Amino acid sequence: MFENLSERLERSFKLLKGQGRISEINIAETLKEVRRALLDADVNFKIAKQFTDTVRAKALGQEVLKAVNPSQMMVKIVHDELAGLMGGDKTDINIKVNPSIILIAGLQGSGKTTFSAKLAKWVKTKRSRNPLLVAGDVYRPAAIEQLSVIGEQAEVPVYTEEGNMNPVQIARNAVREAKLKGNDVVIIDTAGRLAVDEEMMNEISSIKSAVNPHEILFVVDSMTGQDAVNTAKEFNERLDFDGVVLTKLDGDTRGGAALSIKYVVNKPVKFISSGEKLDAIDIFYPLRMADRILGMGDIVSLVEKAQEQYDAEEARKLQKKIAKDQFDFNDFISQIQQIKKMGNIKDLMAMIPGVGKAVKDLDIDDNAFKSIEAIIRSMTPEERSNPVVLNGSRRKRIAMGSGTTVQEVNKLLKQFDDTRKMMKMVTKSGGNAAKMLGKR
Repeated sequence: MFENLSERLERSFKLLKGQGRISEINIAETLKEVRRALLDADVNFKIAKQFTDTVRAKALGQEVLKAVNPSQMMVKIVHDELAGLMGGDKTDINIKVNPSIILIAGLQGSGKTTFSAKLAKWVKTKRSRNPLLVAGDVYRPAAIEQLSVIGEQAEVPVYTEEGNMNPVQIARNAVREAKLKGNDVVIIDTAGRLAVDEEMMNEISSIKSAVNPHEILFVVDSMTGQDAVNTAKEFNERLDFDGVVLTKLDGDTRGGAALSIKYVVNKPVKFISSGEKLDAIDIFYPLRMADRILGMGDIVSLVEKAQEQYDAEEARKLQKKIAKDQFDFNDFISQIQQIKKMGNIKDLMAMIPGVGKAVKDLDIDDNAFKSIEAIIRSMTPEERSNPVVLNGSRRKRIAMGSGTTVQEVNKLLKQFDDTRKMMKMVTKSGGNAAKMLGKR
């Protein structure tokens, strides 16, 4: 997402390089390119024009410090305005009431059902709540079954009523069920249509009146660009929703919806979602998104993802094993599993400042670890804990068992040995550094 916009903005800033100060003359071409970049990203013309007008007003007359050139100053101004355009600060959902009722709305195909399950898992794991999913889409074939399947994957109960075609009654009964069973968050998945129509709007308005939700989230397919913004406007006029969810950010989207939707409906984007995995959901941080658009990475989100997988006790045990040169393939595969839980490898790399542009054209397979895992899992317990015993015949057996070649097995063993040596060296130097600091 935003790759084309990022490149266009970067080119526009280069027009100011070598300039001593920002002036009406040298800023004109830069802002023209910025506006073109926004329009190409499917941002509404009026929004793009107002954005560049605001940037021009803030940039002109700015005193450029000796340590900062005009190009850098323009990046800072555009960054701040982009963050402001997308909402400024992150906005949380309201789940303070027991039970908190969340109504999910949107067009058919926007990803409502998948997001509902993702949100249920999120409130369960990140907020320690006890959610209940409600299958309120009684029209789409297999919608109830789909929610039941992914609800089971998320380990969240799903409320259904077989044969009942009244979604208003189902929603009301589900809230009653939640109070009886002790579910403190009720997430209602509603029916959508291929386009906005009166029947759908009346139905979801009736559900809203029946259950009085504490939070209404409008789910929008970010790949639809300006159409998504127009749909959000129509839904907001009827539902007065509380926030927006942008889905399919891993697709070929230009980003216009993310940049425009807050401006048009004056409602914050609260979540972003990508892919089918149930943990592929993130709180929307406008400042961090502005960082990523301008190629600054998103190191804060990367650290947060790492911290979610970090276990202090396990880390201490691992450090002791490394110090004693006892790091083995059991530890190695455990570290791989933690990295995989953090998400898509290419997306993670793009969060590192300066790396996103370098990897954008690379085909980084998320299954890159599969052959490594297959090799390790083809080893016996003794071989995993004591790699020294891996002679030629054992390596041949492992290659056959893992569907790889002896050369691939040898390559992994060499990489593992180099990694173990490096880990021991880093641990040893860290210990010496600590001793030196202690003597000061």
